[in-house]
Amino acid sequence: MAIGAVQIGLMYIAYYESFLILTVPEILLFTVFTPIYVTLLNDALAGRFSPFYLLTASLAVIGAMVLNYHGVNDDFWKGFMMVQGSNICFAIGQVAYRQLMARVKLDVSPFHNFGWFYIGALILVLPAFLLFGDMSKPATTPLQWGILLWLGVVASGLGYYFWNQGACKVDAGTLAIMNDMLKPAGLAVNLLIWNHDADLPRLALSSAIIICALVLNAWWTRRQTASRLAAKIS
Repeated sequence: MAIGAVQIGLMYIAYYESFLILTVPEILLFTVFTPIYVTLLNDALAGRFSPFYLLTASLAVIGAMVLNYHGVNDDFWKGFMMVQGSNICFAIGQVAYRQLMARVKLDVSPFHNFGWFYIGALILVLPAFLLFGDMSKPATTPLQWGILLWLGVVASGLGYYFWNQGACKVDAGTLAIMNDMLKPAGLAVNLLIWNHDADLPRLALSSAIIICALVLNAWWTRRQTASRLAAKIS
């Protein structure tokens, strides 16, 4: 419940409030730093420091910035800090869930316990909605309700379940990098399904840099695994 309150509750409160200050391109740009937070938090919880994971996470950040940088306005620091708070909450949630599942032996499938994650988020976001929500502007059309259902049930409901389960099955470096792979992937979906304009050279360059980070991370992980096996044998 605490992880859900942080990863969805606090994260979305800070994220949505930042839209009141920043433009959409600025918000997209400022979300690229999440891989660094994931790497540092994971190392802090594990009591170690992994410079190579930090390097590949930084490479992913550069790749995402290639895609999202369109300049910023002159008064953006408050919004910048809000987005970084959102990024840190998202990083804390996925790293904490990954660490928790590694230490706790469940008697049932994680699917049957993940509801507590959403209950924790609800306990936090319901008061936030009562304090900050504008009840004079409810959804009124089938399209608006359909979008809300998609965002709530599919994108946030299933999406966070699959993301956190995936976080338990990969190394910390891969998890960090994939936080920024979302951005070119989202633009690619936007281009393929809705045929919206996209800067194809920039999209290709960004994707190539992030994929390069994944390849480097996979090489390093295999090398570390081989070294540990060799040490045990000797």
